[in-house]
Amino acid sequence: MGYARTSEAPVGWEAEVARLTETRHLAAWSSEADERIVFAARLGAFWQGQTGVEVVRLFGRAIRTIDDLCEQLERSIPADRPMRRQIGGQSGVAARLRHRIELPGRAPAQFRYLVWHDADDLIAADRGLFAAASDAIAGVAAESEFVCDDLLLLTRAVYVGGPLLAALADDEQGPLCSWQHDGVSEPFWRVVSGIDRPPVLAAPIGRLLHDPETLATELLLADLDLEDALGL
Repeated sequence: MGYARTSEAPVGWEAEVARLTETRHLAAWSSEADERIVFAARLGAFWQGQTGVEVVRLFGRAIRTIDDLCEQLERSIPADRPMRRQIGGQSGVAARLRHRIELPGRAPAQFRYLVWHDADDLIAADRGLFAAASDAIAGVAAESEFVCDDLLLLTRAVYVGGPLLAALADDEQGPLCSWQHDGVSEPFWRVVSGIDRPPVLAAPIGRLLHDPETLATELLLADLDLEDALGL
């Protein structure tokens, strides 16, 4: 099914798409660069205007290495100690994603949305690094939501890209569909979170703009099936 361009999308689509991320991260793709730009910019701006919300923007065209990724996180999620250029560890990417920004006179944020523009660029440059980063993002989010006893910081990621992101989202063994592991032991984040796979909704931007209601229904049915399987 074809869809009209972003400029012709229904009024208020931002709220409808945001609602889809209540229980899942989002991988959104389009073959049109301008559609990707408008989608990411407007969705991020919508969240930015909400109370108790942090928006972290990652600009994929400037991310090729772990150094690039860490530098962008350092600018967006400030902390007293510098980051180590690694995914795990006490001062790596995962640790920074856990960090809550505390400002005098302001309550800590309850929601953090990571909007990753041009995700294809890192997928093309270093698929392994993108896999490790997205694994950490989903893992830290699940840890905070289902395991940690501290004040909840609900984290959701939105990856925006083109054909490479679409292909990765379609790979059942890829980082958006399965937890990463070393091939020997059970995946770390599956053990920590108790969740079988990263909760990522993958969809073309056109459908997200023009058919969010159907997607929401599909997600609800999927959640009910999961609850039945778990005996909840």
